[in-house]
Amino acid sequence: MFDRSSTFGDAIDDAGARAVLETFLPGVAASPMASQFRDARLGQLVAISPALREDAAEQERFWASLADVAGGDTAQREYAPAIEPDPAYEGDEVPRASAAVTVPADAVPRWGVVELRFDGPSHGNPFVDVELGAIVTNGERSFEIGGFYDGDGVYLIRFLAEAEGEWRFETASTARSLDGISGAVQVGPAASGTHGPVRVDGLHFVYADGTRHRPVGTTAYAWTHQSDELQERTLSALADAPFNKMRMCLFPKSYLYNANEPERFPFPGSLADGFDLERFDVEYFRALERRIADLAALGIEADLILFHAYDRWGFADLGPAVDERLMRYVVRRLAASANVWWALANEYDLLWAKSTDDWERIAATIEAEDPHDHLRSIHNCHAFYDQSRPWITHVSAQRVDVYRTAENTNEWRDTWGKPVVIDEIGYEGDIDQGWGNLTGEELVRRAWEGAVRGGYVGHGETYLNEREELWWSKGGELVGASPARLGFLDGIVGEAPGGALDPLPSDWDVPWGGVAGDYLIAYFGFNRPSFRNVVLPEGDFELDVIDTWNMTVERMPGVHRGTVRVALPARQFMAVRARRVE
Repeated sequence: MFDRSSTFGDAIDDAGARAVLETFLPGVAASPMASQFRDARLGQLVAISPALREDAAEQERFWASLADVAGGDTAQREYAPAIEPDPAYEGDEVPRASAAVTVPADAVPRWGVVELRFDGPSHGNPFVDVELGAIVTNGERSFEIGGFYDGDGVYLIRFLAEAEGEWRFETASTARSLDGISGAVQVGPAASGTHGPVRVDGLHFVYADGTRHRPVGTTAYAWTHQSDELQERTLSALADAPFNKMRMCLFPKSYLYNANEPERFPFPGSLADGFDLERFDVEYFRALERRIADLAALGIEADLILFHAYDRWGFADLGPAVDERLMRYVVRRLAASANVWWALANEYDLLWAKSTDDWERIAATIEAEDPHDHLRSIHNCHAFYDQSRPWITHVSAQRVDVYRTAENTNEWRDTWGKPVVIDEIGYEGDIDQGWGNLTGEELVRRAWEGAVRGGYVGHGETYLNEREELWWSKGGELVGASPARLGFLDGIVGEAPGGALDPLPSDWDVPWGGVAGDYLIAYFGFNRPSFRNVVLPEGDFELDVIDTWNMTVERMPGVHRGTVRVALPARQFMAVRARRVE
């Protein structure tokens, strides 16, 4: 039978399956480009067919028709089962709470990582045989936190130091030596420049200490799967860039310009030898943690993509039990880091092996394992996931049109009542793919279009070099013209009262954003007027002409009221700002 895991090539070569494809996917089955889809899974092709992805009943009929076709791979894949912890892992002869515990000797800075280390047993497979957790208490704040095995008989429990004072803990474990251990940790003042995890603040973001956060994001999907030397070059580039958020993948990526094999994976093993899905590669995770800490030192949020479809190792189709075991391990290791965001998927609708029920189950696992409530999103390729789901904290969007995407920002804010981050609007670069050859001017234009509508547009860079080190995936050097201009935009937005823009009533040809009555910005985009008559709210205002590409701000002399004729240079990418004078 044929199902969502079958390849398009196998289906199109079978007469019965081909007839089904020609009925339900005529544009794909008859396409002259069909040969390019041969290795694609049928579940992926459904995502690019509007007639199927937007009609659940029609999609059910499609799968039912394919299931009735004799042929295909009749062997249904059997996923690995769930593994319950071993209640007899340690016998009664082992004294309860006998494992040695190490707690931080000095006070942990607020917003830092509290790590409790337990030296315990290592026989069998502690990754699955042993369950460890603790109840952590500070005054009225109390939560449960899961621990994890870190290899060589070492177990760790980590939590975020949310507040100053004494934090007490008591463990619970299926291993007698780890059960019932109690102690206390002191948390002191926050280190300079740290603000805690990012939270949602209405339709914008704020750090836990109340400091405004405006995402100035970039993407380097597979940067932590490259050589140490290349990773260091990436960090060096970030240190000189305006970005405060980085999209990055837990798993390596297999795609254009991503053919190199990583040295390590989340699971022990290799593509040639297979992977042990009942254990985790602790060295891989330690390296990932170091890089997340490196980003934190630069003031950058790690927007960690947990699943994606660009896979040749089998990680996109692990099965529910392994997915859940992996999510528990990842969240328990990383949730203590203040700068982590959880992105359940990049292009969720291309992950052919996962249904809505799978995504909901994964989200529930993350929520249950993360007492610190880090931000959560799920990113689309074509159709949006239901962004009204309560576990989704903000909209993470990809472009929905070759040109016009940022212009939808205020509509999406109104529809879902959540902050809008357009993480993938196209990339500045010069490769042959339409998503990867924007000019710097066009990327910056899209960022301004999103900003005046109250959203946040992310950056990516795809300039080809002989090493095939494209920033969008591998990191390295930033060579484009847009990063500095995006930093300039962030500075303009940051000068608004409250440090954020909302959409304002606009002209038919010009969008306005800002803070109603006090701080107003009109953005002209690719239009190039030589003047504009601006109608100001009641009161006195200063007026600025902003060249968003050349990064200049020119103040018009005097204080202005009513309708003002503003002279402009007849160049593209200009803006006018009005600021109330008290």
